[in-house]
Amino acid sequence: MNNAIADQIKEMLVENLRIPENILTYDSELFGDEIGLDSIDSIEIVAGIDTLFGIDMTGAEREHFQSIRALTEYVESKQG
Repeated sequence: MNNAIADQIKEMLVENLRIPENILTYDSELFGDEIGLDSIDSIEIVAGIDTLFGIDMTGAEREHFQSIRALTEYVESKQG
């Protein structure tokens, strides 16, 4: 996993979705009991990934949104 990409995604989540940085790890479950994001938040994630990396996540499978690690791996797979 590319930590530089992961850190950019984490920063975007903290800024755009106001998730406290101290509770957000690379493996935190973004949707569900741990962080508790919802479908509206997923739209913000799609927009953030597009802005940061120029990658369209529209229609991406749900598993790509589960954690910062999963988002990072998705971005890496689309960049390479």
